[in-house]
Amino acid sequence: MAPQRQSDRPTAARVAARVWSATWPKLAAVAIVLAAWQAVVWSGWRPVYVLPGPDQVLPRLLTEISSAEFWEALGVTMRRALTGFALALAVGVALGLAVTRFKPLRVAIGSLITGLQTMPSIVWFPFAMLLYGISESAIMFVIVLGAAPSIAGGLTSGIDYVSPQLLRAGQAMGLRGVQHYTLLIVPAALPMFVTGLKQGWAFAWRSLMAGELLVIINQQNSIGWALSQARQFNDSEGLLAYVLIVLCVGILIDVFFSWADRSIRRRWGVAPS
Repeated sequence: MAPQRQSDRPTAARVAARVWSATWPKLAAVAIVLAAWQAVVWSGWRPVYVLPGPDQVLPRLLTEISSAEFWEALGVTMRRALTGFALALAVGVALGLAVTRFKPLRVAIGSLITGLQTMPSIVWFPFAMLLYGISESAIMFVIVLGAAPSIAGGLTSGIDYVSPQLLRAGQAMGLRGVQHYTLLIVPAALPMFVTGLKQGWAFAWRSLMAGELLVIINQQNSIGWALSQARQFNDSEGLLAYVLIVLCVGILIDVFFSWADRSIRRRWGVAPS
C-alpha cells in the first residue's frame, strides 16, 4: 500500500499546483481592485456616505449573507434565472437546429437572430409588461428573448464548423434523422455550443437583473428587490454589497462554463490535459 500512496503524491501535488496557478491571478486581481477602490474613497472624490470603502461594504456583505432574508432572495432570483435559461435553451436549440436544417429559413431569419443579440434586453420590458402585466411571465419573456438568440447562434456556428469528414463518416455508418443529430452533429458542435451557452447565460442574467429592478411583483424578496430597496433608502453600503453578490454569482457561473469548455476541449484533444 505504501508504494501506491507515494505514487499518489505527485498527482496530488500537480492538482494543488494547478489549482493554485489558476487561483492566484484571480486573488491578485481582487486585491488590486479592493486597493484601487479604497484609494478612490480616500481621495475624497465622493462623500463616504455615497461611496463607502471596502472596509465598510465587506462587513455589511458578511452580515447580509448570514441572514435568512438573503438566502430567500437568492433562492427566488436563482429559480427565475434557471427557469428562464432553461426556456431559452429549449427555444434556442430548436431554433438553431431548424435554421441549420432548412436553408431558406436561415436566409429568412439568420440576420434577425443576429440583430436580436445586439438589442439591449431592457428595451423589451415595456412591451413585456404590456403583454403580461407585472408578473414573472414578463421577466421570463425578456430572458428568453435575450438568451435564446445567442444559444441558437452558438449552436448554428458549431454545426457549420463540423468537419466534412465526420459528416461523410456518419453517412457511411448509416446515421439518419434524429440519430444523425444526437450522435454526430450535436456532439461535434459542443465546443462552439458551450460558448453560445455561456453568452446566453450572460444575457439571461443581465435580463433578469433588469427585470427584478423594473418588475416588482408584490414586493417579493429577490436580489433585484434588495437592490431597489437599498437605492430607495440611500443605503449605499447595502447597495454595493448586493452589487458584489451579483458579480460573484456571475463569476461562479462563468467558472462553471469555463470548466465545461476545458473539459470538452480536452476530450476533443484541442486543449492540454
